[in-house]
Order: sequence, then structure tokens, then C-alpha cells
Amino acid sequence: MQNVVTPEPASHAVPSRRPSSGGVGDAVFAGLTRTAGVFVLALLGAIIVVLFIGGLGAFRAFGIGFLFDADWDPVNNIFGAAVPIFGTVVTAVVALVVAVPISFGIAFYLTELSPPWFRQPIGTAIELLAAVPSIIYGMWGFFVIVPIMAQYVQPTVIDSLGDLPVVGDFFQGPPFGTGILTAALILAVMIIPFIAATMRDVFLTVPPVYKESAYGIGCTTWEVMRSIVIPYTKTSVVGGIMLGLGRALGETMAVTFVIGNTNRIATTIFGPGNTIASIVALEFPESQAGSLKLSSLLALGFILFVISFIVLAISRLLLRPQAKT
Repeated sequence: MQNVVTPEPASHAVPSRRPSSGGVGDAVFAGLTRTAGVFVLALLGAIIVVLFIGGLGAFRAFGIGFLFDADWDPVNNIFGAAVPIFGTVVTAVVALVVAVPISFGIAFYLTELSPPWFRQPIGTAIELLAAVPSIIYGMWGFFVIVPIMAQYVQPTVIDSLGDLPVVGDFFQGPPFGTGILTAALILAVMIIPFIAATMRDVFLTVPPVYKESAYGIGCTTWEVMRSIVIPYTKTSVVGGIMLGLGRALGETMAVTFVIGNTNRIATTIFGPGNTIASIVALEFPESQAGSLKLSSLLALGFILFVISFIVLAISRLLLRPQAKT
């Protein structure tokens, strides 16, 4: 008999591999990005702490009345935040009233009516407005808008609406050109690029089949926008508006040029006033270290930070994608 040699089964063992450098690189990259995120949070917290500690002197001296006192008298060390808070909120709100319809019109035209070859130039021009420095807007407002407001707009509005009951009280006063309305108009021009770009981008996210179905049953362009596009994108649109509001709240130099810089609550829309950012920019260089005035300015900065943080936090919540049910 011949000896039958049974072949040994082939080995299925996986050869050992040297550790890949990709795992180390991923770990390093993750660590760097985590450090960057923690750094941003630490920087944000440091700003809040510095402003709060710096403003403690004002909060201790005036208490909660600091928020509601309209007096600002550095000679007698009497400081109140009511005037700049009022000016900040009013100018930002009026700016939104002006900017939102214009931004909506721009986004509507670019997404629904504009020829394809014309969309890119207009979109680029709108976005370039966001790159203009704020001081340029301020100079433009002071040398161009203020004379127009003083010579044409304010006298015409005062003569036309000033004598009306109730409403006329908001359109009184000498036509100096500067004031709450002028500052709000400059702010409106500055925030239009942000709101319009957001609206345009979210309008483009609407699935074409939705709009085509609406057109197929005979809807007009405006009906499609009103019944399809706006309901589909309303959360993001509101979030974009809130982002524009946050931009308007913190503007400094452009507002300082045209608001009038008067520490009193304006009773008319043409009256001069102040904002938190403008009063800090004007009076911070004249504040001595450790003085109550410097503490009051830092307290104003803390209040502005809190207002801006609340607005931006709300916008972030509104910009979150809706959960699908």
C-alpha cells in the first residue's frame, strides 16, 4: 500500500499589521478641535466675568435702579442705563422694520423672478455690503443721509404728520437730521445683507416638486411664495431676522456718527439719543481706572452682552432643523 500524504490545511491566520498612523492623526485632530471649542467657551466666559466684575461697583452703588435711571451725570457720579438701553432697543427694532421687507423683496426676486444670468451679480453685490466697514457707513450717513434727512425728509414728515392726533407726537422736533430714525436707517442698510442672504439660502432649500405642484394647479408666483415657500422656511427666516437684530444691537461707530449722542430718552423718532455701544465708545477714553464711571460703562457692556446673547441664543434655537415626526 502506498502511503497517502494528507496535505495540511492552509493557514487562515491574518498576518500582524503595524499600527496605522491614521488613528494617531485622528486623535490629534480631535484633540485640537476640542481644544478650539473649549477655548471659545473659555474666552466667552472670561469676557462675561470681566464685564460683570468690572460693573459690580455700579450695581452696588445704584442697585436695580441702574437699569431704569435716565440720569447720566459724570460730574456728580450719577449714572443710569435707561437712556442707552432705550436707544439700543428702539434703533434696532426700527432698523428691523425697515430691513426685513427690503430683504424679503431681494430674496424673493433672486429666487423666483430674477433671470439666471442676473442672480449672481446681484447676490454678490448684496453680500459685498456686509464687507463694508461700519465707520464707512457712519461717514456716509453723516455726510450724505443726515443732510437729506434735515433738508427734505424730516421737514416733510413733520409738516404732513406732525399735527395728527396721537401719531403726530412721534414726528415732532427740530429737523437736525441726526437722531433715532437716521441711526435706524443706517443700521437697516447694514443688516440687509445678512437677512437677505439668509432668506435667499433658505428659500432655495424648498424642494422644487412642492413649487411645481403648486404651479401645476394654477397658483401664481406670490401664492406659491405665501403658501409654500414661507411656511416651509419660516423658522429659518425668523432665525435670520434674529441674527440681523443681534448685529444691529452691537453696532458702534456707524450709530455714533448719526444718533446725536444725547443722554436723554427721545420722545420722537427724530429726537437724538444714545445707544450702549455709542456711549461706551465716546466716554470710555475719559474714564479713570477704578472710577464709578468706568464701572458704569462696564456694567453697560455687560447688559449689552446679555441682550445680544439672548437674541443670538433665540436665533440659534430657531435655526435648528425641525424634528421630523
